[in-house]
Amino acid sequence: MQDIFITKLPAGIDSWTKAFPKSTLAAIVPEVLERVATKSKAAESCIFWLHMNEDRQQWMENTIAAIMKNHQGAKIVVLANVPNHAESIHALKLGAMGYCHAHIAPAVLKEIKAVISHGGLWVGQDILQALIETSTKLVTNRPEQVDTLLGKLTKREKEVALEAAKGSSNKEIARILSITERTVKAHLASTFERLRAKDRLQLALMLNGNYKH
Repeated sequence: MQDIFITKLPAGIDSWTKAFPKSTLAAIVPEVLERVATKSKAAESCIFWLHMNEDRQQWMENTIAAIMKNHQGAKIVVLANVPNHAESIHALKLGAMGYCHAHIAPAVLKEIKAVISHGGLWVGQDILQALIETSTKLVTNRPEQVDTLLGKLTKREKEVALEAAKGSSNKEIARILSITERTVKAHLASTFERLRAKDRLQLALMLNGNYKH
């Protein structure tokens, strides 16, 4: 998927170019967005990374609206210098599929791309925890449904999945289970594939049955 960074900065942040060396940098003006649309492939193959500026909310609303109007099917991630919960939820409501710190590490940017490319959502750990706590109060699967899903996983995948469903970060899961973060990521990738979960929030909803083990 083509990566297009929308920013007022004269040059991209180092982590952006390290993560996606072939990405496109564009200014926030309609003419540039139209030109990018002409040069880019089908909308479904584009990810727009929107770097927040001093206008913040109004800028975000206008830019996301413009992209969704002219690039139906494109995916949008908002990059904020100072992220906050309310803004992240607002971004998702507007149609963004991700929200994170603008200076996040290249490896995480790649992980975000992988998640949203498969239809998942990406938000910060604190925000994810809040979403899981709220959502799982509204949706509860029957214990036998949860058992059936967990039965598709290996013992270690099951342990990792249950911790992830609580909202634990990879680092926290690694500490709890005495394994490496790399191993946690591998088990989660396998779990998402086996259960056909798009992201951690969906996994939490699938495994929410007040399961005790």
